[in-house]
Amino acid sequence: MLYERGVDNKGFGRIRSKGDKILFGGYNTNQMKYKLSIPDNRPLADFLPTITIKAKDFANELTNFNVQKENLKGEQNITSEHIKNNKGVRELLLKRGIKPEELEAEEDIKKVERRLLSEDKKLLKDVPKLNNDNDFNE
Repeated sequence: MLYERGVDNKGFGRIRSKGDKILFGGYNTNQMKYKLSIPDNRPLADFLPTITIKAKDFANELTNFNVQKENLKGEQNITSEHIKNNKGVRELLLKRGIKPEELEAEEDIKKVERRLLSEDKKLLKDVPKLNNDNDFNE
């Protein structure tokens, strides 16, 4: 939707980064990656706790909703809206005693996916196979 409103890929990245900086109490995306020991080539979201992912999602949805409702256009206007929404979400989290920048990183989601796939394969190997020799009719 932002592309239709005059925001290119780089602008989209800048908007998201500025929102992250507000949500994370002044830390930008790269600083949070460093703080949590996340490789530069991996997305921050792959290591964030669920509460933080949901907070980011909520702020993004507020931005999308208000961009459409207010017919906002251009990177500057959309950035202002996104910052305002991240600030509001952060204030809510702080009222509940949650500081996103102080939460520990979760296990790498890619590792979890690989482990689950491996476990599924092991389970399938252990399941006895049915014979097609009409075992049920005897």
